[in-house]
Amino acid sequence: MTRRAEFARVRREGRSVAGRYLVMATLEDPELPHLKLGLITSRKCGKAVVRNRIRRRLRAIVSRHGASLEGKRYLVLVARFSAGEAAFRELEEEWLRLAGRLGILGKES
Repeated sequence: MTRRAEFARVRREGRSVAGRYLVMATLEDPELPHLKLGLITSRKCGKAVVRNRIRRRLRAIVSRHGASLEGKRYLVLVARFSAGEAAFRELEEEWLRLAGRLGILGKES
């Protein structure tokens, strides 16, 4: 996702849950051809190196578990300022927990 209107629609119409390192928002849209991912890492997370590391880790987590997501949907992940200090495993566990709370995980994970 790159368009501001898509992010705003997910925020307005979708559901979200928050954790220690991430805020996850989702909106199901049957007209989408596939999962659309949006990542938000503000400067509060750290310098560019830290923000890029967070984005790489989140993309790896989604590529690992994204196939088990139910339905065609928008998925927005907002990294909190403490995400830069988290290990990959901690981010992955939180991602799975938040996806479970939203009820978007299938049986594969």
